[in-house]
This record gives sequence, structure tokens and C-alpha cells, in this order.
Amino acid sequence: MGVPREIAVVTILEAAQRIFSEHGFSGASIAAVAREAGIPKANIHYYFSNKEILYQEVLRQTVQEWLNDCQTWLRTDSSASTALRGYVVSKLAFSRANPHASRLFAHEILGGARYLGNYLATTLREAIMPLHKTFEIWMDRGEIPKSEPGHFLFCLWAMTQWYADMQPQITAILGKEALEEEDFDAAAETILSLTLRSVGS
Repeated sequence: MGVPREIAVVTILEAAQRIFSEHGFSGASIAAVAREAGIPKANIHYYFSNKEILYQEVLRQTVQEWLNDCQTWLRTDSSASTALRGYVVSKLAFSRANPHASRLFAHEILGGARYLGNYLATTLREAIMPLHKTFEIWMDRGEIPKSEPGHFLFCLWAMTQWYADMQPQITAILGKEALEEEDFDAAAETILSLTLRSVGS
């Protein structure tokens, strides 16, 4: 009996994420992904006809994970304090557990979003537009500082992804070999102190 499709695809995407993160799109190969996944190259071609399609799917899966967190936590039926705490903690947990995913996305964006540009301009843009209204409601309720909603979201992304994208820099400055749970806890509290409006302010 063969490996179920869902398991095979997850195995391939996880291996591809590591290979693309380490070598970039140009330096990676289907053969290298196959070796990393421990499966024949033909199995990868069965699900992904070429390297570009595989690369785009790895990136899309990463962005979808981030969107899921947004849609789960950033809701107007919660207070900004509850919603942002849940979102920031979840996003930092993803950065901690999946540093390769975040770094790969950063490389793609720094390279001009050649392979993800259309997805960002359509699917991602449409998905995050409702968040603008959520932030405006929280601002009107005095729960977060007044600001431009789109840039508020960009700052949330930047602060949470920093702990994956720039981890070597952070560990060097902190004098650690790796970030620990207490570092991510401190990061969450710091981000929340910067994004939530203090009572009475």
C-alpha cells in the first residue's frame, strides 16, 4: 500500500521548505528535495510537475498559515488585548517552530517576489482587507493607538517575523546559542506593550 496523498505532500513540502531556505530557488533541485524527503524523485513529480510549482506551493502554504492566524485571532468580537495577545503568541510560536518558512518568505520578498507577486496582489490582499475594519474598530474603542490600519498590520508582521528572519543576529547580541522560551515570552510582552493602548492614556 502506498503512502496516503496527504502524508506524501506534507513530507515533500517540509523537505522542500528546508532545501529552498538553505539554497534558494536557483540553488535547489528536485533531486535534493527528494533526498531530503527520502523518496524517489518521480514521487515529487507526481504531485508537483516542476520546481517552480513546488516552490510556489511552499511559499503559499507559509502565507496561508499566517492568514489562518489572522483570521483566528484578529476579530472584532474580542478585545484588542485578547486578540493581539493570541495572535502575537501564535505568530511567534510559528516563527520559533518554522524558521525555515519565514526565512524563505523573506528571501522571496527581498528578491522582488518574482514567484509570489501575483498571489500577494490578489489572494493575500483580499484576505487582509477586512482586518483594516477590525483595527479601526479597536482604535475607535480606544484599545489600540490611532494609526493607519495597513501599516499597523505591517508592523505586527515585522516584529513577530523578526525572531525567525534575524535569529542569528538576536542570539549574537544576547550572547546565546539559541533563543529559549523565555526570549519568545519577553518578545510577546514587548510587542504587546508597543501595540496596545495603556488604560487611561
